[in-house]
Amino acid sequence: MPEPITLTLPWRVVPLTASDCQELCTWSYPAPYDIYNWPTWATMLDNQSEFADPPIRDEQYRGVVDINGTLTGFVQYFPIVGVTRLGLGLRPDLCGSGGANVGGIRGTIGGGLGTQFVQLLVAEAQQRAPEQEIDLEVLVWNERAIRAYQRASFTITDTYEKWTPTGAADFHCMVYTGPTILLAR
Repeated sequence: MPEPITLTLPWRVVPLTASDCQELCTWSYPAPYDIYNWPTWATMLDNQSEFADPPIRDEQYRGVVDINGTLTGFVQYFPIVGVTRLGLGLRPDLCGSGGANVGGIRGTIGGGLGTQFVQLLVAEAQQRAPEQEIDLEVLVWNERAIRAYQRASFTITDTYEKWTPTGAADFHCMVYTGPTILLAR
């Protein structure tokens, strides 16, 4: 295993509030990323789906806020035996902003906001369950996300078909192979 690394990132992982959930449901990703848009908050509440179900929200979901306390993303720590599976989302206006200065952090091409965001989530997952493998799933066409995950030390280990709200689609499973990440506080 590689030596641990320490990162200073201006984000914090915090409990995901009902207000945060309402905000997530307003985020609108452009095509082809619109598959990641959530239903309306009213629909989610009616169905008690995902983070609209308080016990699931409390157990699996967290918000990510910047130094100003602004919601910049979310993470789901989906429990699987021996594995922590990450589900994640970065606020749409921050996606693809590799050279932007957002919330006090400057992304750089090849090491942008997405990579640093994922590193934060990995560090949190390692703290929550240090003995578990960390993985995630990504649609095979989402090259932008795949590049960010690879820069954050994830490796494609499998490809398979899976059902989505719009039908069957091919996914990569990517496993974290990097060092332990420590967060400077």
